[in-house]
Amino acid sequence: MTKELQVETIPQVKSHKMAKLVVGILFDLIGMISYVFPGFAEIIDVIWAPISGLLLAKMYKGNTGKIAGIFGFLEELVPFTDVIPTFTITWIYTYVIKKED
Repeated sequence: MTKELQVETIPQVKSHKMAKLVVGILFDLIGMISYVFPGFAEIIDVIWAPISGLLLAKMYKGNTGKIAGIFGFLEELVPFTDVIPTFTITWIYTYVIKKED
């Protein structure tokens, strides 16, 4: 019974990680969209900055989410830093460097 349960949960964990990575990449692309519309870049960044920070804090719990949320918020507000893929970097830190499940 235990082995069956373990076999069933492993694919769910991997798919959860991959889903979070795909969503993170999508959010990083949304953050970079201001380069497509240069005239509206400041407005887009001011709107996206708090959303980005909140999403990071919700996606990654604990100190990692709090720090990433603050960093993501500031990264969106500071000019020319939109190219930093904050969501993807946070995913790499969480699942590759820290090796969380």
